Amino acid sequence: MEVESTVWTEFVAALPGTAVFQPPASESSLIRCTTILGHSLPEDLAALLRESDGIEGEYGDGLIWSAERVASENQSLRGDAELATLYMPFDPLLFFADAGNGDLFALLSRIDRPDVFVWTHEDDSRTWVAPSLAKYLEWRLTGQIKL
Repeated sequence: MEVESTVWTEFVAALPGTAVFQPPASESSLIRCTTILGHSLPEDLAALLRESDGIEGEYGDGLIWSAERVASENQSLRGDAELATLYMPFDPLLFFADAGNGDLFALLSRIDRPDVFVWTHEDDSRTWVAPSLAKYLEWRLTGQIKL
């Protein structure tokens, strides 16, 4: 399902489960995010952040991180020399959410493909979990994505 950029919060609010919205991200925070990342955000993620700069689930888990956290987490993971010796490169991934157990959700950072993957920190696997950001949110809130 495609979600129009002006209805992300309505789409998520209509889903089962708890979603706590934050105030919209400012254009300056989105620009700062893309500057730190060195590439633009996928269109759907940028549109969602323009409506809510992060969405928390029932237990405070990060269903969608804020633009600032997207930038800082990705910068930290991509720049950590110790992690580089343990894991495959993180550059192809754009982390935007966490599972609350150390695993992270990601879009592909520089490929025009809307799929969502989960990175499992125990074994460095990167597994497809949803065909789009909208389906990720739907499946995450309905429990179809098992963590």
